[in-house]
Amino acid sequence: MLKRLQLAIDYLFYFFSSGTQHDVHSPFVFNFVTNVLRARKNKPAYHSIELIRTKMLRSNAPIEVLPLGAKTAGKTTYIPLKKLVAKTSKSAKYGELLERICEYFEPQYALEIGSSLGISTLYQASGIHNGYLISLEGNPKSLEIAQHNIDSLGIQHVQFGLGLFDDTLPMVIEQVPQLDYVFFDGNHSLDATLRYFEWCLKKAHSNSVFIFDDIRWSEEMNRAWQKIKNHPSVMVSIDLFFMGIVFFRTEQAKEHFTLRF
Repeated sequence: MLKRLQLAIDYLFYFFSSGTQHDVHSPFVFNFVTNVLRARKNKPAYHSIELIRTKMLRSNAPIEVLPLGAKTAGKTTYIPLKKLVAKTSKSAKYGELLERICEYFEPQYALEIGSSLGISTLYQASGIHNGYLISLEGNPKSLEIAQHNIDSLGIQHVQFGLGLFDDTLPMVIEQVPQLDYVFFDGNHSLDATLRYFEWCLKKAHSNSVFIFDDIRWSEEMNRAWQKIKNHPSVMVSIDLFFMGIVFFRTEQAKEHFTLRF
């Protein structure tokens, strides 16, 4: 209850202190706000993805969940599919944003750390037309469902990896020539988030975009976000309250934006 109250207070502060495109003087960020943040569309792919979500929300099938990630310990548990999708999957609003970001920046090598049940994976894959998406997941049953969801829409440019991120992520980084896009939605602990960020940074370049989910999920995630946006390699950061986006544009002065979304 206290956590929810604090989150509500934080959101009110964010809402009244955040800016709009009229407060942005950077041409790069202004174009991003205009063409991505504010450019909401109604695409057929969105409808197909939400039909998959709706179907899962009606299922009471028990899903085996392993004790992985932050704040998890003890034995394996079983959670009804409808509760798991409601708890772990991004809303349509943020899923569509991920799709628009992928379509706008056209990544050739994209990475998702945390597939869950594949809703975010579907949105991102729908926005990638000339590249491929690697999606990592630690829970076998979740990955099985995510793969089924991808297959059901006939998407062929997604490659899944199963295992602990500390094992699978270094292998991916070693294999790809660069990382144009990374969505961090896995282990929500301070140390893991910063560790994965530093690893991925090795394959980042001036035009890469990194997105961090749940930056206010906990005090640890908020601290991780503060460290990331102040990192010397990060030149532009955008705070959307629930998500944080960073760019590495070496041609631009370092700036931070808190924008309403």
